[in-house]
Amino acid sequence: MEYSLGEIAGLINAKLIGDADYVINGVGSLSTAKSTQISFYANSKYHDDLKQTDAGAVIVSYEDLELSPSHALVCKDPYASYLKVANLIHPTPEHQPGVHPSAVIEKSARISESAFVGANTYIGSHVELDEYVYIGHGCVVEDNSKIGSHTRLQSNVTLCHEVKIGERVILHPGVVIGSDGFGLVADNGQWLKIPQLGTVEIGNDVEIGANTSIDRGAMSNTRIEDGVKIDNLVQIGHNVIIGAHTAIAGSAVIAGSVVIGKRCMIGGATAIAGHISIANDVVITGMSGVTNSINKPGKYSGSMTTMENTTWRKNMVRLRHLDELVRRINALEDKMSKSKETGK
Repeated sequence: MEYSLGEIAGLINAKLIGDADYVINGVGSLSTAKSTQISFYANSKYHDDLKQTDAGAVIVSYEDLELSPSHALVCKDPYASYLKVANLIHPTPEHQPGVHPSAVIEKSARISESAFVGANTYIGSHVELDEYVYIGHGCVVEDNSKIGSHTRLQSNVTLCHEVKIGERVILHPGVVIGSDGFGLVADNGQWLKIPQLGTVEIGNDVEIGANTSIDRGAMSNTRIEDGVKIDNLVQIGHNVIIGAHTAIAGSAVIAGSVVIGKRCMIGGATAIAGHISIANDVVITGMSGVTNSINKPGKYSGSMTTMENTTWRKNMVRLRHLDELVRRINALEDKMSKSKETGK
């Protein structure tokens, strides 16, 4: 789609420096953008790319305006504004409503006339698909599940029975929602399966990456609140609750009955042990291991090489006192140094 710079500036509330009638029809990076495309500058590492860019316009901050070699759209947050422009110029393609002839749909399912159901898809009994829902090819939506309006399931997504999905949700290929949680109890040397009687509830504006799995609850429901963003290959156990607008990077593993607060950021390959809670506004850096609850907002990190459990526990107790020990050693060294100087 094409927009003039004047139109774009108005839509993102930016100050335009340049020709308001100049037409933009695409987006690109500083190093690859063409004269009909728009880019952005938000990191000093790309200073040389900015000087040499062929982009027709660049979104910049007020502090960096003088660096722009072309038309400039000036705003407080160039990156966020660029995302808005990218979605404006390259919107998600609208699907045509209808049901592919190869789809299998149970008679009791309720499907909006504006919804789309792709090839080789199965829709179970009493399923509800609201307005403008898109169900891609090869999906399975089992009995009594409900999907809110404008939600999009890409190819090969599986929703197990009674799953509830909100509005404007995106589920990428291979996502599985509502499989049984890892509920087992040892009995005379063998494992007995605990019935998983809950389901999964997903709020509005959630996005879940490819091949991510979210288990159903054992008794109460697993719950993903509004605005949560989850990357590829994430495992979320049964009865987990993830607060609104939390982001979880790829390959993170969250064990059962964890409660994560709102607006948290969980780094890639982080492992979170079961039955703990994490406060609002917590940042956990990548490859961390979280074994205890985090009760205060802040940034947390930590991982250690695997060792015998008893040794590990002792080391962790000592590690907690490491800062205190360092201060005591420093004080002793200062005392010894002064003693040498005075000869006492």
